[in-house]
Amino acid sequence: METIVFIDGKVKFPITIDPGVWIFDDRKIDLDTYFKEGPKTETDTYTKEVSEHWDRERMEGARVPSKSNDNKIHYDKMQLFSKSYGIPLSPFILNAQPEQKASHVIIGTKDGTEIKISVSEAKSAILGFSTNGKPVKDGPVHFYYGDGSNQSKPIHSITRFTLV
Repeated sequence: METIVFIDGKVKFPITIDPGVWIFDDRKIDLDTYFKEGPKTETDTYTKEVSEHWDRERMEGARVPSKSNDNKIHYDKMQLFSKSYGIPLSPFILNAQPEQKASHVIIGTKDGTEIKISVSEAKSAILGFSTNGKPVKDGPVHFYYGDGSNQSKPIHSITRFTLV
């Protein structure tokens, strides 16, 4: 239970989260560069991918699709085991489907500390789950405000997000 995070309170669907699986999640972000460069929009990501595809086809020619229907996902192991990663909190809050009257989120920690923030602050937040390729100390997750204002001193030892 030490590595599990809960989202509960005024939500339609309480959620139990295991941050240990996020290392393979496509939504993860590089914490080493995120707060310097700022968040990327879906348009930025799409434009970059299309540009890379176009350049590759111009240089190498079109590739014939393989006959197997394998969905192969490639990860650079060196990056996975050396970088610091986080994931946006927003998709998890949206999946829990907060009630209309939920206006705040209480961040609960292992030592019983509770920090109250607005739902909009929570939706813009990033949850750090990996530091230099290893799970965060004082985890299971660290909480970073979306603007990076607490980047050097994130909220740590989080076990629960309760919508009130």
